[in-house]
Amino acid sequence: MSLNKKIDSSPRPKRTVNQSAPAPISFSGNSQRSKKLLDEIFVALDRDAELIIKRLVEYRKKVDVVSIVGMGGIGKTTLATKVFNDAYVKYHFDVIAWVTVSQTYDKRAVLTRILKSNHAQLDLVKASDCQLHELVHRHLIDQRYLIVIDDIWDKETWDNLKSLFPGRNNGSRILLTSRITEVAKHASSDGFIHHLRYLNKDQSWQLLCQKVFQGDECPEWSIKPGMRIVEHCHGLPLALVVIAGVLAKHSWSEKFWVEIADRVDSYIVGDQDGCVEILALSYNHLPLHLRECFLYLGGFHEDYKFQVKILIRLWVAEGFIQQTGNQSLEDIAEGYLMDLIDRNLVIVDRWKSNGAVKACKMHDLVRELCWKKAKEERFSLTIEHPMLFHLYDVITPSYKPTVRVFMNTKYIPVIPCLSTQNLRSLFFGYFTLYSDDIARYFRFFMLLRVLDLETYKLDEFPKGMELLVHLRYLRICHSSKKFPSSICYLWNLQTLIYFTKDSDTVVIPGNISDMVNLRHLCSYRPFPGFRVKTSFYLQSIEKPMNLQAISNVELGDGVDNFQKCFPYIKELTCTTYSVEQNDFKSLTYLEKLDLTCRGEIKNPITFPTTLKRLTIRGCDLPFLN
Repeated sequence: MSLNKKIDSSPRPKRTVNQSAPAPISFSGNSQRSKKLLDEIFVALDRDAELIIKRLVEYRKKVDVVSIVGMGGIGKTTLATKVFNDAYVKYHFDVIAWVTVSQTYDKRAVLTRILKSNHAQLDLVKASDCQLHELVHRHLIDQRYLIVIDDIWDKETWDNLKSLFPGRNNGSRILLTSRITEVAKHASSDGFIHHLRYLNKDQSWQLLCQKVFQGDECPEWSIKPGMRIVEHCHGLPLALVVIAGVLAKHSWSEKFWVEIADRVDSYIVGDQDGCVEILALSYNHLPLHLRECFLYLGGFHEDYKFQVKILIRLWVAEGFIQQTGNQSLEDIAEGYLMDLIDRNLVIVDRWKSNGAVKACKMHDLVRELCWKKAKEERFSLTIEHPMLFHLYDVITPSYKPTVRVFMNTKYIPVIPCLSTQNLRSLFFGYFTLYSDDIARYFRFFMLLRVLDLETYKLDEFPKGMELLVHLRYLRICHSSKKFPSSICYLWNLQTLIYFTKDSDTVVIPGNISDMVNLRHLCSYRPFPGFRVKTSFYLQSIEKPMNLQAISNVELGDGVDNFQKCFPYIKELTCTTYSVEQNDFKSLTYLEKLDLTCRGEIKNPITFPTTLKRLTIRGCDLPFLN
């Protein structure tokens, strides 16, 4: 079926009088406390939201552009989110979509996001940009739509985007956010521009109190130093929220508040750089065990969304997490992340149904702070251009012995063929990578702990990778269906994230059991363009492994054989074809199971008492009837 037919045959969104916003997730214990801290309580935005909503839904037939303008950290995205999630707005428009543009504009990503807003299952990999453009136009032409374009930076980007949006005089709207007034004026020549203002003293004080005391009454002693802090933040919500995170994490004492009030003044210079210096105050109060975890985030590109599972495993592989008590390293790392979230240095992007954080991100200013500190402290290098001298910095004594390099460039830099024994982590990004390009450097990077090739498809498995015996974390994608047995020589590997380019099943060799430290074998879909997830088929494993998580495995021989190979498995995503052996009860450590059944299931499927989360597909279970 063609893409056009798929869109035409998809059900149109229906508007009903009783439509409402999604019900909030309930939390308990620590999760409830974290959720309360995480909610952005911008006290002055209700009136702003009312003005924006009124403009969006008022009777104006032509396509209208409404813009929200203000400096970074003032709450533009927060206000747009509040409007976007409003129940009446969702009722009023047939189609709503949110796209983030930022400084690195990717038109294809914008087109794909708009289409997927109402057609999430569409496979758009093979569609050309022209086809996507046409599909977006067809998708919107007869609908009353609201498109939010967040963080647009220049006029040229708007000129490139505006042709996507058809005008049928049906009251459709575009909502823009930008830091630059001229961009908004260009896009909203006869539209509405809402300048988001700084908070006044009363609003700022109310926000600070809400974030620090969480609804409790403010102590009398906090008013004088608190008002000094408020004055120095100049009504910038981001600065107030971050400093509130510092105050909330320490004992509430007048002395500490006075110390903060005395120091805030030196961080403010009246512009965006001044805000970054305010944010630095939060960094300076980070415990030592959190600093490396925080600095690590600065190497990833702007607007990067961190999958919590992957981020935690990276931290563990880097050696940032120290064992304490009986907790696993992953549980400790998750606690570190929640601490950074509680301090308002990391923002929750998505929640799981159980109240845990699924994905997170950083505000632009916080990322800038993080990047600057990482550079100042010689913690990591972020290479945006293929300049040779950047890479010479890696091998000079000025950098710490454990340096990390993030290559965010579209071109492969010329890496000097010199000893780089201090290089521990290497992240490639933004370019097509061939096996020979990376393989020639392996002998110079013998002490690598982390190698992340992320979204790039290798033509074949690189020769010489077996030399990297210190690797703890490897993410790789290549064309072959055959799982290279040489990976099994990487006995220190803890996390292996593995994809193939074209095939959907990879046979795992029996000697994978030589990887005695392997804990996670995953095949998460790496990026839009992968039609299916890679599946693993396990041959007879030579000896039991201490694997804790495996995704997309085919249980061709039933559960019993799997249990013998991986007796300590905690997280399992699998497909079973066996009609006889479906006794998951034998997996006594299993906490999370995602099960797909193929064929008729004759015997009852049983589950262990340790199970906390169950997802089932295609299984004819008695209690489902």
